[in-house]
Amino acid sequence: MSTLHEDLGVTPAVNAAGKLTVLGGSRLDETVIAAMGEAARHHVVMDDLLVAAGRELARATGTEDACPTTGAAAGIAIAVAALVAGTDPARIERLPDAGDAPAEVVLQKGHAVHFGAPLTQMIALGGGRPVEVGSVNAVRPEHLSAAVTERTAALLYVQSHHAVRSGEVPLEMVVAVGRAHGVPVIVDAAAEEDLRYWPATGADLVVYSGGKAIGGPTSGLICGRAELIAACRAQYGGIGRPMKVSKEAVFGLVQAVRAYDRAGGADAAGRAADQRARMARLAARLDGLPGVSARVVPDPAGRGVHRAELTVDPEAAGRDAAGLAAELAAGDPPIFLRGHHMAAGRLAVDPRPLTADEEEQVVARLTGILTGAAPGARPDPADETAERRLVVTEPAGLHARPAAVFAQTAGRSAAVVTVRRARPSGPGDDSREVSARSVLSLMSIGIRCGEEIVLSARGPEAARTLAELAEIVAPRPR
Repeated sequence: MSTLHEDLGVTPAVNAAGKLTVLGGSRLDETVIAAMGEAARHHVVMDDLLVAAGRELARATGTEDACPTTGAAAGIAIAVAALVAGTDPARIERLPDAGDAPAEVVLQKGHAVHFGAPLTQMIALGGGRPVEVGSVNAVRPEHLSAAVTERTAALLYVQSHHAVRSGEVPLEMVVAVGRAHGVPVIVDAAAEEDLRYWPATGADLVVYSGGKAIGGPTSGLICGRAELIAACRAQYGGIGRPMKVSKEAVFGLVQAVRAYDRAGGADAAGRAADQRARMARLAARLDGLPGVSARVVPDPAGRGVHRAELTVDPEAAGRDAAGLAAELAAGDPPIFLRGHHMAAGRLAVDPRPLTADEEEQVVARLTGILTGAAPGARPDPADETAERRLVVTEPAGLHARPAAVFAQTAGRSAAVVTVRRARPSGPGDDSREVSARSVLSLMSIGIRCGEEIVLSARGPEAARTLAELAEIVAPRPR
């Protein structure tokens, strides 16, 4: 039976890079999937759901209230908007034009990061105007204090591996500056693991990603002071509208937080020890492959994550770190390692999204590439190739039952089979080449009785497979 991955032509990847947005965030627990399915089957008043979910998320974070979002980036934009416009409907609808409202958001220069998009753009989306202070690696509390004026809406602190920690003003001092000037402090804690630590620092609003450490769907949350969270929810009548979070994502987020809480989301020490031991075993297997040395390294941002870091010697490995990463990504299935330090010749394996079977695939692929025992790039099935042109005589064409039988037959074969129309016979005829294993794809190109098609196959028994498929749509007279 075909899958939607096959229908869309998208190959599932082996994610050894971490819980990254570019690779779809987290692999969802079955209880989270079930919660999202429950939400999908019913209607609900969304305002009521946001309030109820906020109470649950506030309990988990030890805060007064919380607001679900579509992600941490949306959380930053909405938090800024809340501090610029409050709950005033006119100001909310005017954003991102802040008008005469205080709108400056002060942050350290080394915190103006790019996480896949510029953080400063998220501030601007919320109607804020970023004010960067100090130098990238040298900021003092006086820099922050001097930047605070009557035009200041917030101070923003970024807790991220992207941010420059050397020479920064630590969060407790940022909070102290905020208190001294009566200015709220926002903390971007998107990928952080401890849901209670960052709110307990005295920050007024803390933003988390739901799809990173928590293991939920693509989502996020803002937690903090009740009156500010009410202003966050109010932004769904303004700039938050195109960032609205679905009922399915809210249910999934709440269930993920519950599961995270029960599993001791706080048990970072136990998780870290398990990861360290697992990655030590992996590093021992990879260390000494041609051109590669491997060791276990802790997360540079201080989270309880341990990774196997690979240092690539281009001369001995026959390719640099970027080349090795590209070969892994070009394979079947594609494998992605963490490449944050690729320019410095280092790749890493992140254990969090990686199953035991996938870990074995990583070892086998790296061994094959570096020893020459197997090609690194996606291989062409080597056994045989075949092509067949024929005129469809099945009255229904490639629709309904014939399409289903065709897809089932192709799905049983080890060969990779595609189908396309030989030549368009009328305006609007679809000449795409589609997978023979997908009923939806077959029906989407609209092959009719009397049209000529081209069947192509690569792999074991390619010719025999095409002969079987030909009998379905153009049976020989008996």
